[in-house]
Amino acid sequence: IANAAAPSYEGKVIRIIVGHSAGGGFDTYARMVGRHLGRHLPGNPTVIVENMVGAGSLIAGKYLYSRAKPDGLTLGTLTSQLVMAQILGREGVDIDTRKFEWIGVPVQDHVVCTFTKASGITSMEKWIAAKAPVKMGGTAPGDTTADVPRILKAALQLPIQLVEGYKGTAEIRLASESGEVAGSCWQWEAIKVTWSKALESGDVVTVLQATPKPLPDLPKVPLASSYAKTEEARELIKMGIYEPSIITRPFFLPPGTPKDQVQVMRKAFQETMKDPGLLEEAKKSNLDINPMTGEEVEEIIKGLFSINPSVVSKLKEILYPKK
Repeated sequence: IANAAAPSYEGKVIRIIVGHSAGGGFDTYARMVGRHLGRHLPGNPTVIVENMVGAGSLIAGKYLYSRAKPDGLTLGTLTSQLVMAQILGREGVDIDTRKFEWIGVPVQDHVVCTFTKASGITSMEKWIAAKAPVKMGGTAPGDTTADVPRILKAALQLPIQLVEGYKGTAEIRLASESGEVAGSCWQWEAIKVTWSKALESGDVVTVLQATPKPLPDLPKVPLASSYAKTEEARELIKMGIYEPSIITRPFFLPPGTPKDQVQVMRKAFQETMKDPGLLEEAKKSNLDINPMTGEEVEEIIKGLFSINPSVVSKLKEILYPKK
């Protein structure tokens, strides 16, 4: 009888709205999930992916918040930095991300800082001792490449000059290789795939990881928290970098989606993460699969909303300084 009550998606089309451009990490994961998700939903619906780009995924966020029908047929995936933007009261973020129905993440991301050998920043000792601020590439506020250097500069007093305005991490890599900047900080899961040749040859070096414990790939690279001299600095790194980064790529349904449909989608998402076809595809593309459930994502977001107010105001000061 329980099965009879479960929603069926037979003959339906499920859309995954991606708040980022085609060909990027969000898009790559969404399309891979889309190719396998339908098999795990009752009635085997067709799944299509649509890109809705703009304002650091805020345009897609607003669409999913107030315009997409809560009928279980529209999924979203966009950066978890939008959650932080709401917490920090960023201008224009007039949605309540707590009302989204979180479905899960396909991979837990971890932020590291990587520089070219030519820049001379091949260890933390060299970074700390740099005579001039180290030029780091960033896209725009609200993105890892821009926010993480700002937080590290404030929390650890590192010599950093942030150069913003790059379109994405591909452009930052090119700028690093041409000597325009020394490097930057973003997800190791992306760096190890997109910058693999330079890592192997030693032309680029990862010198710091903003993670709670060392990654298996980087056992000797020091942790940012080990350079923090105060409890506030440790808290800024934890809440500003680590917590949002493990849920960087969340999938969710619009507010008000019926609970039975949320449960069916959560179950299908977890089954998709174990699907041999998806795992094979991820392996070929060198993409990590390290999922979290919707319930776990929800818990982390609750935790972010209960950050100490003094840390919130400090992060706001760092990330959105008054002009």
